[in-house]
Amino acid sequence: MFEGWPPPVFDPAGPYAYAVSTLGWILIAMAVTVTLVVVATLWLALFGRRSTQLKIGGKKAIWLGGIIFPLVVLTALLIYGLTLTRHLSDPIQGDELRVRITGEMWWWRVAYLDDGGQALWHDANELHIPVGEPVVLELESADVIHSFWVPRLSGKLDMIPGRRNLMRIQADVPGTYGGQCAEYCGGPHALMGFAVIAHEPAQFAALMEARAAREVAAVPPDESDGALLFDVAGCAACHRIAGTTANGLAGPDLTHMGSRRTLGAGILPNNRGTLMGWIGDSQALKPNNRMPPYANLTADQLQALAIYLEAQR
Repeated sequence: MFEGWPPPVFDPAGPYAYAVSTLGWILIAMAVTVTLVVVATLWLALFGRRSTQLKIGGKKAIWLGGIIFPLVVLTALLIYGLTLTRHLSDPIQGDELRVRITGEMWWWRVAYLDDGGQALWHDANELHIPVGEPVVLELESADVIHSFWVPRLSGKLDMIPGRRNLMRIQADVPGTYGGQCAEYCGGPHALMGFAVIAHEPAQFAALMEARAAREVAAVPPDESDGALLFDVAGCAACHRIAGTTANGLAGPDLTHMGSRRTLGAGILPNNRGTLMGWIGDSQALKPNNRMPPYANLTADQLQALAIYLEAQR
């Protein structure tokens, strides 16, 4: 996989994850306590004195232990949990970085938005954020229910067709944080990973500026074997590369393919060898994904395509 994978669930790296982690530990402590109480009560019911057994089986014990106590405790826990996590889905304030993430079978479409909600630039399967600043994610689904979850940065939230849900994430230290689809969505659901890369603010600002400029830049004609083959093989029908005639929307945007850390939504490191293997027969690596195999391409052609895509940054 990549640095940050598998994602540790109880190692928060931001304020929103701290809230979720705290609530998780409270639930675990409560579950352990309840288990111990039930085991102790069962032991007394089986081996305790007769007088104790009668008290445990009496109406008063049932009312107190079976109805009143759970009602009070669970109500208090609900109120505390909602209070603790209320900031995770606060409305957009207007000055935060906004990113729209769309769950697809079985990858993630990513668009960085301006103040009006229009895409500044596009990416796939990874998210870049500034350290120490909250980021608002607009979560959508293009097909079935998915669930976005980066354990060290926030909670998990479903992505439901026809609905847009908001989630906040924040990283307090630079690094790469692993994520995963947390709702079974069929096929290779378990191979639907995600990477969040947190940069220092100055580095992130430079990245945003460079990629926004790349989105609208005029790209000189590329006569390399890989560029020509990309068009001839039909790759442009499904994939987009900014500034070129490739405008397909069925598959991931490849404008910044060469700088990505992974392939196939987090399942492979991104290097020339894995890229050639993915293009040649992605079904052998991630069965049932929606990219067809290209068994008709020679090793030289696969290498030419890989070199072309490595140059897309």
